[in-house]
Amino acid sequence: MFDWHHLFDQAPRRTVRMGETLFRQGDPVRYMYLVRSGEVVLERPLAEGSTLTLHVAGAEMPVAEASLFADTYHCDAVARTVSVVSATPRTAFVAAVRQDPDAALGLIQTHAMEVQAQRTRIEILRLRRVADRLDAWLALNGAPAHREWIRVADQIGVSPAALYRELARRRMTGQV
Repeated sequence: MFDWHHLFDQAPRRTVRMGETLFRQGDPVRYMYLVRSGEVVLERPLAEGSTLTLHVAGAEMPVAEASLFADTYHCDAVARTVSVVSATPRTAFVAAVRQDPDAALGLIQTHAMEVQAQRTRIEILRLRRVADRLDAWLALNGAPAHREWIRVADQIGVSPAALYRELARRRMTGQV
């Protein structure tokens, strides 16, 4: 795997409190971000007051990298947990990528893997039954860590209650 994380080695680190925003929809794009620890979610506010989650960036993942080619951000970036984030100016990041072909290949590889993951998620979301969605997710990922089932519910597009009902049904029938 080609590495690109070193492009952030000199970037300052900042601790972001849970619920704090890195940027808002409509802000000018000035920085490229890397989550060092925690989670930052990309959300788009909807007219009726709810939000649409577009992406969750975890440790060692870039944030809103597609905005590198935009004038303004198309969503909000909000810390889902206490997070540590590095930020490097967009112009410096682009210059560094131009000078380091292996870093550019690493970014392409990272994005290709993300595209594969999103395509898989779309196919899981197309399944109608909670049981089928859960089976597909488990086949690809295995059992989640303790207390991570709520994230599985989010990833397969069901409410936590619906997922817990399915897990209870499986326990009762001996499938778990």
